[in-house]
Amino acid sequence: MLRLIVVWLIHTAALLGVAYFMTSVEIQSFGTALLAAALLGLANAVVRPILVLLTLPVTVLTLGLFILVINGVIFLAIAHLVPGFQVTGLWAAILAAILYSIFSWLLAALVLR
Repeated sequence: MLRLIVVWLIHTAALLGVAYFMTSVEIQSFGTALLAAALLGLANAVVRPILVLLTLPVTVLTLGLFILVINGVIFLAIAHLVPGFQVTGLWAAILAAILYSIFSWLLAALVLR
């Protein structure tokens, strides 16, 4: 249970880092970041595999690059669901999803040795 909370806080910190580095991503409070990180984790665990399966032909044709679009769409959808979490557009959401993945990976590598 403690590991789950630590991972949740790592993803929250990564989301706050994305908002700090990108002016097109805005998070109004730490609570908003906690909620958005939880929903992003849930969406990545449940919705993302379904979208990847449904878009498999396009993903194969683009040599996997369409996965970036799927990640951006999920990021943008969560931004629309959570009040106080805003992303200006799809391209900003795609870049934010990439940065979120990198920051999450780096923080997890540092904290969860």
